Amino acid sequence: MNAIAPVWSAADHRHMARAMQLAARGLNSTPPNPRVGCVIASGETVVGEGWHRQAGGPHAEVYALQAAGDKARDATAYVTLEPCCHQGRTPPCSEALRKAGIRRVVYAAQDPNPQVNGGGGQALLAAGIEVSSGLLAAESERLNAGFFMRMRRGRPLVRCKIAASLDGRTALADGRSQWISGEPARLDVQRLRAQSSAVLTGIGTVLADDPRLNVRGLADGALADGTSRQPLRVILDSGFRTPPDALLLSVPGEVLIFGAGRVEKGAALEARGARVETLACTDGRVSLAAVMQRLAELQINELLVEAGPVLNGALLAAQLVDELIIYQAAHVLGSTARGMFELPPLPAMDERPGFELLEVRHMGADLRLTCRPATARERTD
Repeated sequence: MNAIAPVWSAADHRHMARAMQLAARGLNSTPPNPRVGCVIASGETVVGEGWHRQAGGPHAEVYALQAAGDKARDATAYVTLEPCCHQGRTPPCSEALRKAGIRRVVYAAQDPNPQVNGGGGQALLAAGIEVSSGLLAAESERLNAGFFMRMRRGRPLVRCKIAASLDGRTALADGRSQWISGEPARLDVQRLRAQSSAVLTGIGTVLADDPRLNVRGLADGALADGTSRQPLRVILDSGFRTPPDALLLSVPGEVLIFGAGRVEKGAALEARGARVETLACTDGRVSLAAVMQRLAELQINELLVEAGPVLNGALLAAQLVDELIIYQAAHVLGSTARGMFELPPLPAMDERPGFELLEVRHMGADLRLTCRPATARERTD
């Protein structure tokens, strides 16, 4: 908000870092809203804390103001995302901060939501409140990468999760893949599902593996934060071949099946509780662009893909993979086993899809590799 970059004090850094910690508590429960934390401090002393817990509930600032009470007057509010200025399911936080007598507001990142997008900061300035922004902005964007992607580019953030052998194989030639990775890696996948708005797979995986794709094994069957929210499970099934007795239709949570042609073919699946929609087709397959657009309309921020090489390859070819998470096990499956991506032959080495390795972590006996697509320059350096 300031023309001149502000000089942050040690207390500013400490309070905003604490607000980030609070925001992360909503990792699993806030979708489709962003994860936001708030600390209210009078100098060095924290007088109130709060975090956004779930969509439709009070925002982080409201919880922090309630905790602070009268001590909020003339205090500073540290918020990980620009306070909202519009009436949604809850009143605008900029107005709540004004009414509480807050003297100064520091927020990390500007809210990309067109209903806010600088308007919250302007509303605070108009109320005579000192406003500055940018402190730990990158951390705020990372915490809400899917929300920022949906607001800026009109589609979810797409993470592809793959379990593979040392030689990059994901299943035997006959499709059997249980289990390539060990128990610690599989538990980590549950955490990924819990923080995702939706989990996507293709009909090939449904027919071969009969997966459930729900969150389980965390906090005695609940999610890590104690809520029971399950991600939306999405199947790309152009011919509506999903069996009505598929396991994913027998466990709690919503299932959305995208097909093509006459929706009446999905009547048996609707009778089992699935939601069935038809989308545009490309070469006999549901259009990935149409899928992403529709999921954005459904307010899906983070999409976890757990699929086979055909769908993984199609997403990669369409430049729709934002993050790749590979659980690599220390064994070899051989050249007849299935690979990670089904792609057409590359005409030249400089046209290969490149990735930047962000993180390597041990998951029991396995490794978890986190990568993101490299820029054109990174691919050729």
